[in-house]
Parts: sequence; structure tokens; C-alpha cells
Amino acid sequence: MFDGRFRTGVERGLGPVGSALRHLGVTADHVTAAGLLVSVATGLAVGAGWLIVGLFLLIASGALDLLDGAVAKASATSTPRGAFFDSVSDRVSDAFVLGGVAWYLAGSKHEYATVLALAVLAASMLISYERARAEALGFQARGGLMERAERMFLLGVGLAFGVVLVPVLWVMLVLTCFTAVQRFLRVWRQASAARPSTRPAARWRTWRPLSEADAGGWRARRAERRVRTRP
Repeated sequence: MFDGRFRTGVERGLGPVGSALRHLGVTADHVTAAGLLVSVATGLAVGAGWLIVGLFLLIASGALDLLDGAVAKASATSTPRGAFFDSVSDRVSDAFVLGGVAWYLAGSKHEYATVLALAVLAASMLISYERARAEALGFQARGGLMERAERMFLLGVGLAFGVVLVPVLWVMLVLTCFTAVQRFLRVWRQASAARPSTRPAARWRTWRPLSEADAGGWRARRAERRVRTRP
């Protein structure tokens, strides 16, 4: 939802910052790599029980995730390689952050919620896969109620107020699964509308009635063959 409505405007607003970073020799890949490292630190901080530290690191990783696009646009270096690196980094970041949450919950009085954090991670990977697979097939699967930005926002609320972390994870799981269903139905409709006709072509559609000239020529050739084969 955030990507579809606000991300372009936010990146446009960050354009001057992206230009300044580009003049300093910072590339979009540098920013993406920095965001990945901060996400790893976020997972470690949360796993150690430093929820507020993890919250600020999560905010920093989100800011870097927005800045890499701004830097790429400022330098006109948006490439498939950069997009691939960014997408893979996002998935690895999600794994570390939610893995840190699971680690933290495993050592608390909510041991069962460890599985809940891993379920949120699995559902998040599912909606990312749906988009990637749909785009590879030529369809569009963007959007949905709970995309990555919304997940990170809700997780930040859970880290800020640790007492609501488990309820927040339940909300994330339900809404992420709902988003997965939304994307599945969207791609299903597109694929159904684009399905080619499976009706086999008629085998005898190429025939045409013989004209008088064709009929005369055919009779002449037949008579000639009879003369040749006559003893």
C-alpha cells in the first residue's frame, strides 16, 4: 500500500539527499549494503533484548532502504543488477530482523510466539515470491494491504511497546496472509484473462472449391497419366 501511494513521492523528496550522496561518491549499492548491515545489527539487538535500540536501528534501515532508490535516480544508475541486489537484501534483512524477534521471544515467557514470528517471516517471503513470479510471467502483483513498509511500521510499534509485541505479530500474520491472498487472486485474474484459446484449429479450413480452369487442368493431367500407363 505504501509503495503504491507514497514511495515515489518520498523518493522524489529525498532527491536532493540522493544527489548530495552521489556527489560524495556514494552509490546505490553502497547504501543497499549499509542497509543490510544495519538490519543484521537490528536482529542482533532485538535478539539480545535491546528492543529500543532495535527500534532505532530498524528506523535507520528503513531510511537507507528509501535512500538507495534516491541515489540510483540521482545518478541515473538504476540497473537490473541493482534492483536484484536490493530485492535480495530486503529478503535477507527481513530474515535477520524477524529472526531476532524469534530469538528474543524464545528467551521470554512467550516461547510459543517464536513460531509466530517465523510464520510472519514465511508469509512475508510468500508475498515477495508472488510478486517476483508474477512479474517474471509478465503480470503485475504490486500492492496489497500489508507490504514490507507496513510490516516494518507495525514491528516498530511492537518494539517500542514490548508488551504489545505478540499481539502485533498476530496482526501482522493475519494481514500478511490476507495480502498473499490478494496478490494470488490478482495474478489469477490477469492470467485467466490472458489465457490463449485452446480450441484446435480446423484441419480442413484450407480447402477451396476448384475453379473451371483448375478442374480442366486436373482432368488433363489425369488423362495424361492414363496414356503413360496404358500398355
